[in-house]
Amino acid sequence: MFNRDIAVRFLLRGPGALQSLIARAAVLVLAGTGAGFLVWSAVIHLELWADGYRDISVIGPLFLVQSIASIVVALAIVAFRRLAVLAVGAMTGIATAVGLLLSVYVGLFGYKESLSVSYAVLSLAVEFTAAFVLLAATAVLALAPRAPAAGKPSQVPAAI
Repeated sequence: MFNRDIAVRFLLRGPGALQSLIARAAVLVLAGTGAGFLVWSAVIHLELWADGYRDISVIGPLFLVQSIASIVVALAIVAFRRLAVLAVGAMTGIATAVGLLLSVYVGLFGYKESLSVSYAVLSLAVEFTAAFVLLAATAVLALAPRAPAAGKPSQVPAAI
C-alpha cells in the first residue's frame, strides 16, 4: 500500500542520510558535475537566443525559458542535493535534448532544425551528459544504504 509520508521522505533524501562516506562523496561530485553541465546547456541556449533564435516564434522564448530554468535547477541541485531535485535535473537534460531531436527529425512548433547548425551536436552531448550524471547521482542516493536513524541501533543480523 502507498504511504505518502514514506514517499515524501524518500524524495527528500539527501546525501547526509547515506551510511557510506564514499556514496555521500559520489553524490556530491555527481550532483555538482551534473549541475555544471546544466549551466553549460543554459549558456549554449542563451548564446543561441542572443544570436537570433529570439526572433523565431515560440522557439525563441523557449530557448530563454530553458536557459533560466536550467540555471535555477542547477542552483537547486547544488543547494539542496535532494533525490527529487536530482531527478528533476536529469529530466531537464533529457527534455532539452529530446526537444532538439524532435525539432531536427519531426519539427517543433512549425520550426525544423538541423544537427549541422552551430552548437547542435555539442548541445546534445552536454544535455545527455547532464542527464546521465544526474541519473547516476539519483541512483546512488536512492540505492545506497542509509545511515541508521539517530537513537536507533543499526539492524545487524543475529548470529546463527
